[in-house]
Amino acid sequence: MSPQTADTLRDPPLLAAREAHLARLAALYAGETLGHAFVLCGIGQVTEDDTPDWEPWLDGALERLAGQADRARDPLVFRPLTLTYNPHGVHFVDHLFGADVFRLEDGSWQTRYLAIPIGALERPDLDRNPSWRRAQAVAHAFVARDVPGVLFGLPTIASALNVALNLYGQEIILAMMTDPEAVAHDLRVINDLLCDLHRWYRAPLPAAQLQCIAVEGRCQPPGFGQLCGCSTQLLSPGLYRDFVAPLDEELLAVYPHGGMIHLCGTHTQHLPVWREVLPLRAVQMNDRAAEDVEVYFRELREDQILYANPCDRVPVERIMAATGGRRVVIPADLPEPPPLRG
Repeated sequence: MSPQTADTLRDPPLLAAREAHLARLAALYAGETLGHAFVLCGIGQVTEDDTPDWEPWLDGALERLAGQADRARDPLVFRPLTLTYNPHGVHFVDHLFGADVFRLEDGSWQTRYLAIPIGALERPDLDRNPSWRRAQAVAHAFVARDVPGVLFGLPTIASALNVALNLYGQEIILAMMTDPEAVAHDLRVINDLLCDLHRWYRAPLPAAQLQCIAVEGRCQPPGFGQLCGCSTQLLSPGLYRDFVAPLDEELLAVYPHGGMIHLCGTHTQHLPVWREVLPLRAVQMNDRAAEDVEVYFRELREDQILYANPCDRVPVERIMAATGGRRVVIPADLPEPPPLRG
């Protein structure tokens, strides 16, 4: 990393711009009404590569972020500079559990199911896993470079249900009816590891710079976590409540202020449970989930924030009509935030 890059990423006006936006975001979480809708469009550098030669990527990514510093000073749209080392993509934790994770020709990652019975999962020895040691080294190297103008995104730590489905496929859902004790055992093993991964990252990284995956569109105030709830659409309300919701609550409670759940399908059947999960402070919706923006805004608690991603069927105008611009973050590259409605 060049001295010029270091100076740019330590620039007081750059930090002041980010802190001003984070203060507005914290006010939104606290129930305050802002002067206009909150628009988020982060500037990110992300890699899913898993290679011993990660240091050139880290320094190159910081150089590229420094080149975007002027955009990050936007006083109206929050454009934080973000860096995310995400080896194996959404299969990061699957690899830690020993699954065969491989890369397809299009660059995406895939995994083969474990060849063990449900109920036999054991906690992996992370100290013997080169990928985890590299992930730790990247985090420490980022801290050592002392670039306070950049947010550090965690890899995809996901959620107990997401990881279990990646490890076993649909059999984990079938076993909820036929062998619930085995399912509960494996979900517990997975969730304990996920919580410990979050705790590990919270130790070396400055709280002001630590964020979870997909920071560019999911940035939260410091002290909030995140889990991936994509697969909850596959469960009935009863199965989710009995097997998964307590684990999700435990994971979010690792963070001082709770956190966010990411959704991208049909999940509204779980709204009665999510209203009762006190550490759940934000719901991020994209694709199919965003089509239910009116339902989420109406049925969630007043202190639960929506991150509503615009898409073809859910343009910004619909999000604004549903929310008035209140209790909502709009992740979109807009020239300026829309005014509040109503």
